[in-house]
Amino acid sequence: MKMETALAKKSFDVFTKAKRSEVMSRIRSRGNRDTELALARLLRAHKISGWRRHVEIRGRAVLLRGPKKQATRQHRPTNNKRTARRSVPTFRVKPNFVFRQVRLAVFVDGCFWHGCPKHATKPANNRAFWQRKLAGNKKRDRVVNHALRRAGWRVFRVWEHELAKKNEARLVRRVRRQIRQRCAAPRQYNLRSWFILSR
Repeated sequence: MKMETALAKKSFDVFTKAKRSEVMSRIRSRGNRDTELALARLLRAHKISGWRRHVEIRGRAVLLRGPKKQATRQHRPTNNKRTARRSVPTFRVKPNFVFRQVRLAVFVDGCFWHGCPKHATKPANNRAFWQRKLAGNKKRDRVVNHALRRAGWRVFRVWEHELAKKNEARLVRRVRRQIRQRCAAPRQYNLRSWFILSR
């Protein structure tokens, strides 16, 4: 009985450690057939146009309006804009799909890698590593969403399971609704935003 419980607790991998490493290294971050290319086929099939893949969006953190801070030390005023801007933090993001005219960034997230609330699984082997890795992915997604929204972009995330044939019609409706919402609303910029899009 003790032997059976010990075997049940221990998980076995069908591959050796070296083979598992090789298999995992072949998983592509872009051009994935089950996620990104599946959505591209869906958009083409339903004649949804105006998108480009992997277009880089750059933003710069700029304080446009806010309370003036009193300096503790006197500094010489400088007219050199290049030196003044050098210390400003920036961000660069490459969404899977970009609808530039309507400022819509679309990301296709794999259920395992991005922690889908319905289908995410937690590997039994090397548990601490995977918890750190998957938590880091989720945190990065939140940071990217925040940065893009502050820059005036709408962020739309699609889960891998939403690309299944049975969910296709619902997903197409959601994509079209996102595009219409951006078209209906004029380009508004929040003056208190810290991020602007650099041209």
